[in-house]
Amino acid sequence: MNSIKNVPARVLSRRPGHSLEAEREQFDKTQAISISKAINTQEAPVKEKHARRIILGTHHEKGAFTFWSYAIGLPLPSSSILSWKFCHVLHKVLRDGHPNVLHDCQRYRSNIREIGDLWGHLHDRYGQLVNIYTKLLLTKISFHLKHPEFPAGLEVTDEVLEKAAGTDVNNVFQLTVEMFDYMDCALKLSESVFRQLNTAIAVSQMSSGQCRLAPLIQVIQDCSPLYHYTVKLMFKLHSCLPADTLQGHRDRFHEQFHSLRNFFRRASDMLYFKRLIQIPRLPEGPPNFLRASALAEHIKPVVVIPEEAPEDEEPENLIEIGSGPPAAEPAVVADLFEQTFGPPNGSMKDDRDLQIETLKREVETLRTELDKIQLEAQRYMAQLKGQVNALEAELEEQRKQKQKALVDNEQLRHEVARLRAAQLEGERHQGLREEAEKKASATEARYNKLKEKHSELITTHAELLRKNADTAKQLTVTQQSQEEVARVKEQLAFQVEQVKRESEMKLEEQSDQLEKLKRELEAKAGELVRAQAALSHAEQSGLELSSRLDTLSAEKDTLSSEVRQRQAELVAAQSLVREKEAALDQEQQRSSRERGELQGRLADKESQEQGLQRRLLDEQFAMLRGTAAEAERILQDAVGKLDDPLHLRCTSSPDYLVSRAQAALDAVSTLEKGHAQYLISRADASALVAALTRFSHLAADTIVHGSATSHLAPTDPADRLIDTCRECGVRALELVRQLQDQQALLQAQPSLVQTPLQGILQLGQELKPKILDVRQEELGAVVDKEMAATSAAIEDAVRRIEDVMNQARHASSGVKLEVNERILNSCTDLMKAIRLLVTTSTSLQKEIVESGRGAATQQEFYAKNSRWTEGLISASKAVGWGATQLVYVASGSQLTGWCFTRASTRSSSSAPTRSRPAQPSWWRPPR
Repeated sequence: MNSIKNVPARVLSRRPGHSLEAEREQFDKTQAISISKAINTQEAPVKEKHARRIILGTHHEKGAFTFWSYAIGLPLPSSSILSWKFCHVLHKVLRDGHPNVLHDCQRYRSNIREIGDLWGHLHDRYGQLVNIYTKLLLTKISFHLKHPEFPAGLEVTDEVLEKAAGTDVNNVFQLTVEMFDYMDCALKLSESVFRQLNTAIAVSQMSSGQCRLAPLIQVIQDCSPLYHYTVKLMFKLHSCLPADTLQGHRDRFHEQFHSLRNFFRRASDMLYFKRLIQIPRLPEGPPNFLRASALAEHIKPVVVIPEEAPEDEEPENLIEIGSGPPAAEPAVVADLFEQTFGPPNGSMKDDRDLQIETLKREVETLRTELDKIQLEAQRYMAQLKGQVNALEAELEEQRKQKQKALVDNEQLRHEVARLRAAQLEGERHQGLREEAEKKASATEARYNKLKEKHSELITTHAELLRKNADTAKQLTVTQQSQEEVARVKEQLAFQVEQVKRESEMKLEEQSDQLEKLKRELEAKAGELVRAQAALSHAEQSGLELSSRLDTLSAEKDTLSSEVRQRQAELVAAQSLVREKEAALDQEQQRSSRERGELQGRLADKESQEQGLQRRLLDEQFAMLRGTAAEAERILQDAVGKLDDPLHLRCTSSPDYLVSRAQAALDAVSTLEKGHAQYLISRADASALVAALTRFSHLAADTIVHGSATSHLAPTDPADRLIDTCRECGVRALELVRQLQDQQALLQAQPSLVQTPLQGILQLGQELKPKILDVRQEELGAVVDKEMAATSAAIEDAVRRIEDVMNQARHASSGVKLEVNERILNSCTDLMKAIRLLVTTSTSLQKEIVESGRGAATQQEFYAKNSRWTEGLISASKAVGWGATQLVYVASGSQLTGWCFTRASTRSSSSAPTRSRPAQPSWWRPPR
């Protein structure tokens, strides 16, 4: 039904030239005709043009006064189909009529409820549907009156939904429950309709099937926005309340989701709905309300109603059933036969042909009646046998349940006696506990004993609660068995109706076959002799059928007497069931009294249990706080070692530091697990205490050995290692201080200590000795050796230069002697300067080593300052090599040649060129 809001003014306005009374009389007449045509006893769907006129009338008079004035006079209690179509029209009027219709319907709620209750007590197929439909209509009226923000068409924007829900979570919770109830009524109606219908295409196109299916269009229009609103409200509830609190809401939503998806799928497969409504498809699975981002994935389902056909056009049936009189086609065939061959026996039809047709019709009628009688007899017998067997089974089941309830009650009495004994035992132990508090030496042992008794009481308490729940469940099962009897009766009535419908379909098939036989008989009118033989045979068959009919009538009387006898047995069984119900009610009352006494005693035990639990939590936290305080002192002592001058002489290897840092990282993981376990259950802090003790020792050990390792490391890595150890100590102290405070305990993050520990581990890996580092340990000895070799080379060079000078004095004279003496004197002065340089550098080296090594040895100082040491070695080698080359130049023959060449070419402008002597193979430049 399209929206009626934009109704043309010419339809609702008054025509000129007519008085108000005449227009009102014409309006009442039109409404009465439309209501009588829409709501009748024919098993066919309500025509849209009649329902549209009724809805337009509500907009014309701005209410439903005229509709209800005629609806009250309808004989609804006399026909279930009439009541069904009344509910359908009322649903349409509520959805598409004037907004004031809702308030007019509120005044007739009692009438609607009475019609539903009346048909609910009768075993009629449409009556059961009317009962469910009236509940849906009453729920719809109550919902819209309580929440006027939602129109009867249930189409509102998300802003209006947010405004209706409000900011109070209680209002959102209540609104969601009411929408769930609304959806349950709608889904129950759809399931009842589908349960009564066969989902075959032919059934959905029959008038009886369409009469039941037509109201489901309005149900689909209601369910689609209800599903969208419940999804929105569920996401809003999950953003305000814990997930465990809304577990019941999620379960109920999932059940409704699967039912609604199945309803939409089955309706989409029917041809009847495909031309009237476009049904949306729901997703494969329900939304995940535990993930807030899933709301963006939700798509609002939209129902589309196609454009309606004109009012004067009726929808064409896809399957034609019984169109036209049965004798129409045989008459046409007979006319063609007469036109071709002429009429038999002149211009008149033979009397024997008429007799043949009459007898054949009688035979088919008798055969149909016989089949119907047989089917009804078999069906009644099967139903009665099934009812008797079901009642006997139910009676036996109730006997078993009663016996089981008696046994369970006896067990409960034993449990109560044992609980009383346990209570006395607990009181006795309570006195012992008070005495034990005065004796400090036996406090811990007796406390453990009371703790064990407390665990036994908890176990007994849980067992009693489970048995109490089992007893309540058995009583519920007994009530459900009674409901099952009523449900079985409904199913039997449904099966009877289904058999009737199948019989009707078979009767129609047989009528089609009869028509075909008549057409063949008219087409073969020339074979008169064979027809006469068939006539005689039919007469004999008629006699036989008459005799069989008499026999079946006698069998029917016998079955009727058996039915009356079974009904008497059923009444006796029902009286027996009522007696059993009275006995069960008495037993239930007694069980409730005993349950109340047990609950009172259990409440006392729970209060005692809570006191013990609080004391246990306080003691566990006191133990944790003491452990954390001791850990804080251990870590403070370790951090103090970083600035302790007495600790400078302590050294450690990087390998041991790496092992300590790795163990501390493992202890942090264990500490995280213990912290998580303690937050879950604060009654047991043993895991956290053990992990904290191990972590404090390992973290302090790592800090101390990190400081000791830095004493042998180069300056930059040593500084970084000291800073990382200090950061580790600060974070560890902050963690143990948080563990001493109950408020800060929740925000404690042991994982923050992992970062500095990983930094210490990485620095230790970098400081591990490699192949070049192992050689650096010998640098001290190499320095002394090279310095000694350089001094020896210089001494030898000085001695050899003096020898060269003595030889030059004996072998030279004049200018040559003067030049050689100057050169040799310069070489001598240079060697003296080199000797002074080596002596000074050796003294400076010793001063640097003594001032910079601190508590370390010279070898450790050289290994720590490897670059400076390698440069010193390279410089000493270069000085020794230069002194040796100077001796070679001064003492060789090149000296004299070079001197004379220098003297002879002194006046020339170009300076002499000489190649740089090759460096020795053992020389290595400093890095």
